[in-house]
Amino acid sequence: MSNDSVENLIEERRDYSASSLSASELAETPIAQFTQWMKHARDAKIIDASAMALATADSTGQPHVRIVLLKKFDESGFVWFTYQRSDKGSELAENPRASLLFYWCELERQVRIEGQVVALDPAEADDYFYSRPEGSRFSAAASIQSAPVANRSELESKVSALHEQYPDGNVPRPAVWGGYQLQPVRYEFWQGRDDRLHDRFIYTKTDAGAWQTQRLSP
Repeated sequence: MSNDSVENLIEERRDYSASSLSASELAETPIAQFTQWMKHARDAKIIDASAMALATADSTGQPHVRIVLLKKFDESGFVWFTYQRSDKGSELAENPRASLLFYWCELERQVRIEGQVVALDPAEADDYFYSRPEGSRFSAAASIQSAPVANRSELESKVSALHEQYPDGNVPRPAVWGGYQLQPVRYEFWQGRDDRLHDRFIYTKTDAGAWQTQRLSP
C-alpha cells in the first residue's frame, strides 16, 4: 500500500451504546416495528428523519443510489414522489425492484427495506403535488430532472416564465411527475451495540404471506 493510500485511510472508532434490540422486543409485523422506530426518530427531533437512500439498478445491473424523502408509509408500502423520466424513473422502468435505507445516527439505528416498486395512480400524484409549497411546485414544473442544463440561470428563467404564465400560482403538475410505492418483501432492523456486536433482525415473507423473523450475525 502506498504512503498516499495510508494517509487517506479514515479510522473512526466509537462505541454504540444507545440501545439494544432483542427478539422479544420485536413487533409482530415489520410495519409496526418501523412505525415505532420512526416515531422514536421524530420524537428525538432528528433532522430529516424521513430521509432514505433509494437504490435502483439499470438494465446492465449497475446500481445507483440517492437520498429521497419518504412521504407516506403503511402496510402496503413506502411512497415517494419524483420526475418519472429522471434517472431513477428510467431505472425503475427497466428493473422495478429497489432497496431503501433509513439511517438514524443519533439512535444508532438503520432499517433496510427491499421489494417491488409500482407507479402510483396520477390522482395520488395530484393530491401530493398540489399540497406542496408554491415554490416547490414551480421548480418541479420547470426542471426536467436528470436532464443536462447549461447553467442555473436557465433553470431560473424557466421558473420565471412559468410564474408569468400562471400568475395565480396554479402551475399544473407535469404529466411525468408522479409517485412510486415500494412494496416490501424483506426488512432488516439494525441496532448498534458495544464492541461491534450489533443486533440485527430480518423480517421475510413466507409463501403464505405471513412475516417471519430471524436474528443475523452482525
